[in-house]
Amino acid sequence: MLKVYINPEKVTVNDKPLSHKEKGAALLAELYRNHIGDYPKFFKMDTLSKLGFVASELLLQAEGKPRFEPREDRAVIFFNKSASLQADTAYQATIQDAENFFPSPAAFVYTLPNIVTGEIAIRNKYFGETSFIVLPDRDPQIMARQLRLAFLDPMTESILGGWLDCTDENHFEAEIYLLYKS
Repeated sequence: MLKVYINPEKVTVNDKPLSHKEKGAALLAELYRNHIGDYPKFFKMDTLSKLGFVASELLLQAEGKPRFEPREDRAVIFFNKSASLQADTAYQATIQDAENFFPSPAAFVYTLPNIVTGEIAIRNKYFGETSFIVLPDRDPQIMARQLRLAFLDPMTESILGGWLDCTDENHFEAEIYLLYKS
């Protein structure tokens, strides 16, 4: 099983540390610039989407298979407990005060947690299931059950999935992996 782990201070790919200088929000930008660099929409994303995007890119690079070819056999399924709270809070700030009302479409675009699954699916041309499931707490049993259920679809041969949570731009965690049916 291929795995990527990212928190504000640590990055590992298949349990091997990935060198970096930055921490917090700057870490995600550093990882993007040093390891990806070819998806300008990254800079418009909220922190949850940046986290999922960078983690999935590192994971798919480690997989080493051809990319960006249409495929229906890969699902994208993530879990967290904060939904899109960070982006929701930023958007709420733009509409809170009737005297200073400035709704920001840029903030509103990223107010659903499933946006990150969509960004990953669009970038990689995945046409399989995409789901983002919000749980009260991290529950490995519920997560494993949901992933097993996804494999009941005869089209699904692999899943890019795992835990992807963000409470603000400096507090986040990704533990994602690639699972295969066989």
